[in-house]
Amino acid sequence: MSATPTSLREAELLASVARLNQELEHTRAQLQEARGANDSITAALSRSEERLRLITDTIPAQISYFDKNQIYRYANRGYSDWFGLPESEVIGSPIAKVIGEKGYNSVKHYIARALSGETITHEYSMRQKGKRVNARSTMVPEMGPDGVPVGCFVFSFDITEVKRMQAALAQAQKMEAIGQLTGGVAHDFNNLLTIIIGNLSTLKERNPGRNETAELAEPALQAARRGAQLVRSLLSFSRQQPLKPVAVNVGELVADLETLIRRSLPASIQFSTRLPAHPLYSRVDPGQLESALLNFALNARDAMPEGGRLVMRVRPGVLDETRAEEHQLPAGPYVLIEVSDTGCGMDEATRSKVFEPFFTTKGFGQGSGLGLSMVYGFARQSGGCVSVSSKPGKGSTFTLLLPPAPPGSLEEALPEEQAPATAAPGALVLLVEDEPDVRRVVRNLLLDLGYPVLEAENGNQAAEILSQVQDITVLLTDIIMPGGMNGRELARLAQQERPELHVVLMSGYEEQAALSQADPSHLRLLGKPFSKRELARALQS
Repeated sequence: MSATPTSLREAELLASVARLNQELEHTRAQLQEARGANDSITAALSRSEERLRLITDTIPAQISYFDKNQIYRYANRGYSDWFGLPESEVIGSPIAKVIGEKGYNSVKHYIARALSGETITHEYSMRQKGKRVNARSTMVPEMGPDGVPVGCFVFSFDITEVKRMQAALAQAQKMEAIGQLTGGVAHDFNNLLTIIIGNLSTLKERNPGRNETAELAEPALQAARRGAQLVRSLLSFSRQQPLKPVAVNVGELVADLETLIRRSLPASIQFSTRLPAHPLYSRVDPGQLESALLNFALNARDAMPEGGRLVMRVRPGVLDETRAEEHQLPAGPYVLIEVSDTGCGMDEATRSKVFEPFFTTKGFGQGSGLGLSMVYGFARQSGGCVSVSSKPGKGSTFTLLLPPAPPGSLEEALPEEQAPATAAPGALVLLVEDEPDVRRVVRNLLLDLGYPVLEAENGNQAAEILSQVQDITVLLTDIIMPGGMNGRELARLAQQERPELHVVLMSGYEEQAALSQADPSHLRLLGKPFSKRELARALQS
């Protein structure tokens, strides 16, 4: 029996349906597999995006992206926090709305250059939570398939601390350079003053009955002595002036100084002190500390011509790691002296220069501009620092930080058996000085004091004379001399060969190192310029 056409068509139809079902199942399986792969890709992309977001939110940088219409499409947490906004208010907002119109106007030309295809790096500053902050920003354009920029990535970094350190380093280098220059000038200037003071003093002494001579010589002597004081201030600033540190009860020193400060201030200024309940000691030169505090008080007086309040406070303090690095000092406890006034205050430009030598806001002839630079040098030389905070119309506060010390003197007295040798008039003196005019003045002073003199112009010549003339009792030598042997080396050689020799070193800077490199029982330091009385004291003590 043969199949009918109808049954054949039904069989073919069933077979087609079966194939279609099989293909449909296969397609469904492929779709399910594709959906699973797509879910895996979506999850991986989500994890990758979360990981990328975590990375960009964690790194110390501000990252954002804006499109060609200057609308933010991405911002990490650092970027939104930098401008004090949540991320939701940054994304989708125009640049001008996020950074403000003033900020936008200062960077819009950089944005235009970046959207033209140029990579741009620039720096800007802004106020953030009441403080001035700085940032360095790089804009990198994103190019479309047709080579036309479609947006721009922004990478910014906070460089506020870098700027502060750069400014501090520049200031330190400038102060160091001025200090080195000061030391060199002081030596030559003191030689000139030695000649001037020596000759004027001799002229005045040799004409005691002539009033005209005295009237002309005395003002010149006073001017020369003021010049010597000016040089000492410069040396204090450059830290080449030797200090005589002892453990000072700072509160007690301020209390003792209170009467003098009150007498220096007009009645319109109220002066008060705030002293610690327990003694605070610091290893400083008390005379230099008194001078520094008086300087603060007099500056405060000039800043309050209409009157006001001046407060001097002593308290313990601690320098943390950040401030210690800023001041280039060890972190830890310090003794703080704060001097605050209610005067006119200073702007930022004045405040940045206040410790520079010769800088002054006073009128001509009313100040040398060395007072605060001298305080700066004293503070640094004592192992501390000085700083100032001030605003126009809000007064000023100077803070002197000094290292603490245990009570009691930190300088040991010489034992009785090491009492310095003396040289009475009549003892033979070997004078060593390379400057002929200075040598002549000192020779005349020695002769007036009754000392016979031999002269040498350099260390080598002096060493030869010492080896040949055994009657020499005193060696009076300058420290800095040409010719290969300076005064310290000559003194060391002389002490080795003649331990009983009385040695006096003359110096234009009064280097403390001159005494530290030889036996102090046989050395005396005589700072130029000096008077006949000071010379006699150095020879006889």
